[in-house]
Amino acid sequence: MATTPMIPPAAALDGGVPPPPVAAPPPPGTDMTGICFRDQLWLNTYPLDRNLVFDYFALSPFYDYSCNNEQLRLRAIHPLDASHLTKMTGIEYNLSEVLEPHLFVFRKQKRDGPEKVTPMLTYYILDGSIYQAPQLCNVFASRVGRALYHISKAFNTAASKLEKIGYVDAENESTSSEPKAAKETIDFKELKRVDHILASLQRKLPPAPPPPPFPEGYAPPSAEGEKSSDTQQAEPTQGAVDPIIDQGPSKRMKF
Repeated sequence: MATTPMIPPAAALDGGVPPPPVAAPPPPGTDMTGICFRDQLWLNTYPLDRNLVFDYFALSPFYDYSCNNEQLRLRAIHPLDASHLTKMTGIEYNLSEVLEPHLFVFRKQKRDGPEKVTPMLTYYILDGSIYQAPQLCNVFASRVGRALYHISKAFNTAASKLEKIGYVDAENESTSSEPKAAKETIDFKELKRVDHILASLQRKLPPAPPPPPFPEGYAPPSAEGEKSSDTQQAEPTQGAVDPIIDQGPSKRMKF
C-alpha cells in the first residue's frame, strides 16, 4: 500500500532553514534561587489571600504540574484540601505559614503515607513576588565564604600597614645619623607666643591674697639678730670638759 511521502521539516520552511531552538525552562525542583516571579496584572485583578494564593503560585515556573494539587484542581477541588491530600501519595505543595497579604510560605514535599512526608524545597511569596528559599547548606556555605573573604581582606590590610611601618622605621634609622643641632633649634617666635599666652592668663587671674598676720606677742626676728645667730652657729662650739681626764694630775684628789 502506497503511502504519501513525508516532507522533511527543514524543507517545509521558507528557505529550508530550521527555526532556532527555544530554551526550555528549568524543571521544578532544581536550584532556581537566582530568579523570582511576579504577575502584576494578576495582582491588580485578584486579591492575594489564602484562597487564591495557590492559583497565583501555579502561574510561576516553580510549580510542578505533576503534583497532587494539580490533580485536585482538575477535579474542581481546592488544591490545598488536606482531607484529600493525606489520602494520596507523591509530590504535593503545602501552605505552611501565612501572614496575609504580605507573606505566604509553600513547602514542597513527598508524601509516602498519611503521616509520612519528606520535605524537599520551600518557596515563599513576599508582597506578590515568588522566590525559592535557599537550602541550609547553601546558606552556611555562603556565610562561611563571606567570612573568609573579610578575614583575608583584614589580613592583607594589616600586612600592608605593617610594611609601611617597617619602611618608616627604616627611614627614621637612616635620618638618625643627622646632626642633632639641626633638630634642636629654638623657635623664638614660639617662645614669644607662649610668653604672651602666660602673661594674658596672669592678667586674667585674681591677685594673690596677702599673708595672714602674726599672732599676738610674736616679734619677728630682725636682720641683725638673724646675722648674729648665723655667726654664732658658724663658730665652732667647744666641747664639754671632762673633770677627770682634762684637768691634769695636779688637780686630782689625793687619798
